[in-house]
Amino acid sequence: MNRRARLIAVLAALLAGAVGIVSSTQTWLDVTVADGAAQTLAVPGAAAVQVLAPLSLAVLALGAALSIVGRVLRYVFGALMLVIGGVLAALTGVVVFTLPVAAVAATVTTSTGISGAAVDALVAGIAPTPWPAATLVAWAVLLATGVFTLATAHRWRGTGRRYRTSASRGPRPDDQPLDAVDSWDDLSRGDDPTAPAAPR
Repeated sequence: MNRRARLIAVLAALLAGAVGIVSSTQTWLDVTVADGAAQTLAVPGAAAVQVLAPLSLAVLALGAALSIVGRVLRYVFGALMLVIGGVLAALTGVVVFTLPVAAVAATVTTSTGISGAAVDALVAGIAPTPWPAATLVAWAVLLATGVFTLATAHRWRGTGRRYRTSASRGPRPDDQPLDAVDSWDDLSRGDDPTAPAAPR
């Protein structure tokens, strides 16, 4: 169960971060501009929420690192997930529930050259795609992952032997069979793991 808890937390964080990265490149909003031609502009997630891509990358990094860190950093990473998830959920929720002009202003300005308060008068309508809502679900998963990490981190097993130094492993009993990691460590120290043991 302890190993499974770590795996669940890592995979959930990676999933949330991946959804955020993909979502940042997808159309979140279709904005109709009353500029005579009544053109419709596609607003990607990265334009609607400008911190979406960088914070999603941070979530991916946290998820990957969570698979190898020790107990103290598990709590730190769990807390960071809650902070980042809370920020992204709040910003995404504003887009989902209020469709603010501010979320499309940068795209409208790039297309028309008009900025400031005049953008409000230029926007005739804003229609959402499913991406903002799907991304909000991902941030809910991230928040739950942060809580789950903080609640279970003390029960996780330590990192695998491959991440520990040979000195920290201590002597290996003579009756314990060699595995691939032990053999590699012996070779690294200049020992031949296939050589017969010296007589006592």
